[in-house]
Parts: sequence; structure tokens; C-alpha cells
Amino acid sequence: MRIAVLAGGRSAEREVSQRSGREVRSALEAHGHQVETVDLDGGTWDALRDGGFDCVFIALHGRLGEDGTVQGMCELLGLPYTGSGVLASALCIDKTRTNRLLEGAGLPVPDFEEWEAVEGVEAGVVERLVKTYGLPLVVKPVREGSTIGLTIARDADAVASGLVLAGRYDRRVLVQRFVAGVEITVGVLAAPELQVLPTLEITYENETYDYDAKYTAGRSHHIIPARIPPPTRKRAAELSGRAFEALGCAGFARVDLIVDEAGGCWLLEVNTVPGLTELSLFPDAARAAGIEFPDLCERLVEHGIARHRMRVGPS
Repeated sequence: MRIAVLAGGRSAEREVSQRSGREVRSALEAHGHQVETVDLDGGTWDALRDGGFDCVFIALHGRLGEDGTVQGMCELLGLPYTGSGVLASALCIDKTRTNRLLEGAGLPVPDFEEWEAVEGVEAGVVERLVKTYGLPLVVKPVREGSTIGLTIARDADAVASGLVLAGRYDRRVLVQRFVAGVEITVGVLAAPELQVLPTLEITYENETYDYDAKYTAGRSHHIIPARIPPPTRKRAAELSGRAFEALGCAGFARVDLIVDEAGGCWLLEVNTVPGLTELSLFPDAARAAGIEFPDLCERLVEHGIARHRMRVGPS
């Protein structure tokens, strides 16, 4: 088959997307496909329309890639593509709406609110947020990934500077109660049958699991299965599968959670195009389930094509 790998793009995660795209391209070429990398720029529409592609593998992270934008472009072009559709992609990139929907489905989410970035931060705003949610306090852009613009604020000054930092990336800022505990992630593969992958625990050398810890070799470590009691692992897997379905995801996604000291599982984010680099979480979880990376990419392509055929019929 002839496959386009969409990578790069214009979000703050451009470099990560390029790395994901290179890994995906190598994996698909190992399966004998003819693969072309297509960057997201002014000529993307023409490149996809005229490229004679059988499927588009979306390896874009962040806005204008993971937010339903390019999914809609593929729909208009009548091209099969990997991963979630327009609505689920748009929902999951928006942390506020994701949290509200998950709460409505009865799933555990740390208390949160959205704050609109403005010129300067009034002292009264910081005081109210600290009083409401306590310290530390999580502050991050509503529509960014890879912990870009994230602050774990441990005092009032850090809350104020965190609001300013997040506001540089998105006028909409998420403020959320901090939950201390074990950081885990659960991959969900649905190509087509839903399969929850082994629970993965994340440890890291930096103060937080930030961009540097995620994408620099040796700065973070993946432990499979997570070092939490088996009933808690089962609970985390159940919640992740329910979140995937509640948000209408398809193909694959990665669900990030925190397990607190009492064993409670809290949903943090759902990533519809998780990182696919050599250091990323989802490929490691898939390997732990016996799915090597080239086979994972192949399954996602096959699922995208089969879904397209179900919607429009054979070409």
C-alpha cells in the first residue's frame, strides 16, 4: 500500500511529532509499504489529494493535528486515516471538556476549573485558587500536550507565574487539584476489538515528568506492570477502557492516571495520538502485550481502512 505519514505540524510538539513520524515510517516500510512523510503546511491538502494514498497515518501531536483538524481534512478528501475521528479528537485535546464529560460519566477526575488568561494576574485570583484547591496546584494550558506550559505550583508566587506561563500557550488555562501518588499510564488499542494494554508506571529523574524527562534517554523509566496492587491495576484498566469509550475514541489512545496513597485512581488526560518515538510509553506497553511496533502500526492502518470502508462502502 501507499501510505502518507502526517508528521511535524505547527504545534509546540512539532519536534516530537517528527520523531514519531520517523519511527512510524520505518515500521510501515518494514511491512513492505511505500511510505511518504507529509508535513503539515500550506501544501498538505494538495499533497494528500494528489498523492494516491491508500491511508493516512496521523503522527501529529497537539493542535492542528490531534484536535480533529486534519481528521476533518481526511474526511473531506475521502481518505482513510488512523486513530480517532473528528469529534473524539476535538474533545480529548480540550482538557476541560474531557474532564467534564468524564465527570458526567461518573469517572474520577481531580477537582478543576478553567481560567481565562488575561493581562496580569490579580492577587485575589491566586488567593482564591489556593484556598479552593490547596497547594501544590496544577496549572497547564487546556489544549497542549507533552507537559508543555505545565506548572506544579508549590506556593502562591508559583501559581501566579504558572498562570502566566500557561497563558502563553493557550488563553484557556486549566487549574486542577494536585493528587500525589504513583504516575501510571494505560494504553488502549481498539483495532477493532478493544484491548487494554498492561499498566505502565512512570518514574523520572527530574522534579516532574516534564518534556526533558519524556524525550531525553535515561531521564525517565517505564515499569511494566506498574508497582501497584493487582486490584488497583485492574481498576485502572477498567477506568481507562471506560474513558476511551465515553469519549468515543477509536484505534488507539493513552490514558494518564494518578494512583493516590489510598489506592484511588484519578484520570488526568486522554491522548488520542500518543507519542510513538523510541522513548514513548504506548509502544512499550504494546510490546509488553506481545505487539511489536511494526505490527502495531500495521494494525492501526488496517483499522483505519476498514473503518473507512464501513462508512462509504468499497471503492
